[in-house]
Amino acid sequence: MAFITLADLHFTYTGRRAETLAGVSMMFQEGETVLLLGASGSGKSTLALCLNGLIPHADLGRFAGMATVAGYETTSMPIARLSQQIGMVFQDPEAQLVMATVEEEVAFGLENLCVPAEEIKTRIDIALSQVGLLKLREAPVESLSGGYKQRLSLACALAMRPRILVFDEPTANLDPLGTRDVFAAIRDLKQTGLYTIILIEHKLDDVLDFIDRVVVLAAGGKILVEGDPRTVFTEHAELLTKEGIWMPQVALLAHRLHASGWTLEPFPLTHEEALAAWKHAPARTNSLSEVACSPVLPRTLLPISSVKQSVPAVEVRHLSFHVGEQRILEDISLRVPPGDFLALVGANGAGKTTLAYHLADIVHPARGSVFHYGADITTLSPRELLKRVGYVFQNPEHQFVAGSVEEELRFGLQQLHLPAWEIEQRVRRVLEQFALSRYAKANPFTLSHGEKRRLSVATMLLSDQQILILDEPTFGQDQRNARALLDLLQTLNRAGQTIVIITHDMALVAEYARHVAVLVQGQLRYHGQVAQLFAQANLLQEAHLGLPPIAKLAQQLAITDGPGFRHVLTVEQFLAQALTSGEVPAS
Repeated sequence: MAFITLADLHFTYTGRRAETLAGVSMMFQEGETVLLLGASGSGKSTLALCLNGLIPHADLGRFAGMATVAGYETTSMPIARLSQQIGMVFQDPEAQLVMATVEEEVAFGLENLCVPAEEIKTRIDIALSQVGLLKLREAPVESLSGGYKQRLSLACALAMRPRILVFDEPTANLDPLGTRDVFAAIRDLKQTGLYTIILIEHKLDDVLDFIDRVVVLAAGGKILVEGDPRTVFTEHAELLTKEGIWMPQVALLAHRLHASGWTLEPFPLTHEEALAAWKHAPARTNSLSEVACSPVLPRTLLPISSVKQSVPAVEVRHLSFHVGEQRILEDISLRVPPGDFLALVGANGAGKTTLAYHLADIVHPARGSVFHYGADITTLSPRELLKRVGYVFQNPEHQFVAGSVEEELRFGLQQLHLPAWEIEQRVRRVLEQFALSRYAKANPFTLSHGEKRRLSVATMLLSDQQILILDEPTFGQDQRNARALLDLLQTLNRAGQTIVIITHDMALVAEYARHVAVLVQGQLRYHGQVAQLFAQANLLQEAHLGLPPIAKLAQQLAITDGPGFRHVLTVEQFLAQALTSGEVPAS
């Protein structure tokens, strides 16, 4: 008998006409680990809420069908009892944090279950150790960065020791090292055999080694495909790509090589499998493939705008920022030329968002610390500043002010006193551009997280500012929308706009950024070319960063297949290097 059964689930959020779930039926076996994938808005998070009872108990909309967990129907079982069976880590950690300190937060649920005091202490120690927060057990929750709050949410779920764990993008706000730690913790939990685990995640290269089954939801809330990972990513790659579903980079590379006449056997899903398959590939000849490609060494950057280079778009001079005795930023100096595409990277709590806040005057810098095109930012009026710089927050809900999507888009343009016809023209254009037209009348807070992110980015891009700053712009996005957004930013960048992004996605950095700035504990430790950063193993480790999956594979192959691979960072560069070096399969 299945441990979890979903039978013909339908759900429509209040105020929406279209169903988010449209007849979903599936089963989960006890001890199984299932990866749940789907395009933005396909109902992944909604399905998770049906499991823990928030749907239908929270009365968020119209519900039909049946969900049975460990033999109990969720409609008749109180949420308090369901919480003892199901541990949930939400996309937004702030939605489930209620106490003042880290230790109190983990203890909260345990105290409500009347767990003995000594056992509470033991569980807190174990859970905080698993997520790397043991040294911060007395820290105020409000002082934690977004990534640390995500770790705390995971610790709270683990401390409850439920039989079912549901993770909704648990590493969304974590740096690469924190991401590896969380995945290692989930991997360890699976090996105990005590938990049924449901994981919603798009960082696929790091999780497929412990996934038993993949279930893919299509737009409209129906099951598109399901099966073991190798079957799903080998046989249904074209369908997944069409639907905008994330693919493991290793699998994507294998498909691209196959299209060029080179098949890796067995078809690789993980880094280790790709390395082994490459080393046992058919003998290669010096004949070049007919696939057109160009050399990738050195990596060619897009041409920077012809704007006069002597005046930086953004300049930071000896900026420091402290809160009490805590050092957040220390003596930061940075010059960003016009037309640059800069990535700000570093560990959680390194000061990236605080620095970005200073660049947009959200946190007021000291006079003479931050300049836009030579003008001291502290001397600019709010309207002048709005015309110069646009900012997208890490949490999109923090910037919503209107009751509908189209009103949200109009709001910023109205502050610029543009003609009504131009406002409407711009609003209609971006609704279409960001696939938000069908949500024009919807309240922004009812959108999925990915849709909220698209709305927040669209709102900022409407005003044509010279400098655009985006904090985790692809968080919560499916592959299609993430690619469309980044391609749009690249187009704006080519036209001369200066782009600054904060991200933990090193594959994004490798493919799109011109330059990268690395913060370590509030200090600027590196500012320069992307490829040169990835060559500094010690700095990457110190900054809690890592190589993108393809770059990691390429560096290991460089030892046996030639030094050219040492500079490869992306799938496109890997393919080009393999083909231009004559390393193609014999006919």
